[in-house]
Amino acid sequence: MTEVATIGSPLFYIVFFVAVLVMIGIDMLTLKKTGAHKVSTKEALIWTVVWVLVSCAFAGWLYWEVAQSHGAALAKTKVLEYFTGYVLEKSLAVDNLFVFLMIFSYFKVPAQYQHRVLLYGVLGAIVLRAIMVFVGAALVSRFEWILYVFGAFLLYTGIKMVKHNDGDDNEDLSQNKMLQWLKKHIHVSERLDDEKFFTIENGKRIATPLLLVLIMVELSDVVFAIDSIPAIFAVTTDPFIVLTSNIFAILGLRAMYFLLADMADRFVYLHYGLAFVLSFIGIKMLILHWVHIPVGISLSVVFTALVVAMAASLLHKPKRTE
Repeated sequence: MTEVATIGSPLFYIVFFVAVLVMIGIDMLTLKKTGAHKVSTKEALIWTVVWVLVSCAFAGWLYWEVAQSHGAALAKTKVLEYFTGYVLEKSLAVDNLFVFLMIFSYFKVPAQYQHRVLLYGVLGAIVLRAIMVFVGAALVSRFEWILYVFGAFLLYTGIKMVKHNDGDDNEDLSQNKMLQWLKKHIHVSERLDDEKFFTIENGKRIATPLLLVLIMVELSDVVFAIDSIPAIFAVTTDPFIVLTSNIFAILGLRAMYFLLADMADRFVYLHYGLAFVLSFIGIKMLILHWVHIPVGISLSVVFTALVVAMAASLLHKPKRTE
């Protein structure tokens, strides 16, 4: 059987984007109906399960369609690539959630207003990731050697993550240069106006602190996308699989935030698991010319590393402060 560069036919892209738009529409209608409110753990868990089921349903449809047109062997490979990319993106997104929590804490954003910020943050992330995926796919198809650059970068990032975790990882946002630049160039109110991004003060329309929060959330996703997009290209160079696994993982990011926010400080060893995953993916890309690591093994390694890191974190007993 000849190798297929991509399974992304027009029909596949249409089905994917329709599924995404329908789910986003349902999510936005739900938000409009319930209004600004604090998302409970139960609600977050339900939405997390819903997003996972939708992602699995898409994988089932993908397997069926690819098997019909290209055979069961390729269908199995593509679905394995999809799930590996999905788990990989989900795991890296957890680290991003901690940054969101830090941003919300710094700006003292009440829990009932975080919901809307994250919804718009996810929409922006979808557009950003789609652009980065297609640019990355174009670069890989034209310059195959760029995979080695991706690999070296991921290995460096993994090592840096371990060193960063061993030191002081409490970033002071007041010293963030981008935030300082935004405050100088955007007229921002001193107070929030419910969940609005703009308000009227002294007859003038100005931004609320919530707009700065949204911008910082989007910028943080740019930083994390620089890690996650190259990592998925280590799993597959099929742009359709890279895009779909990435976007479906991002869609559940908001629900996962509210599910894990209250216990974020418990995941003390998660950085080590993520560092191992990035280093493993980086090494995989660097040796791909000599050693081929099957997708199934990659999925097992990524999943095992995350489970071990999270289990160790939950079993960890924090030291009591006198």
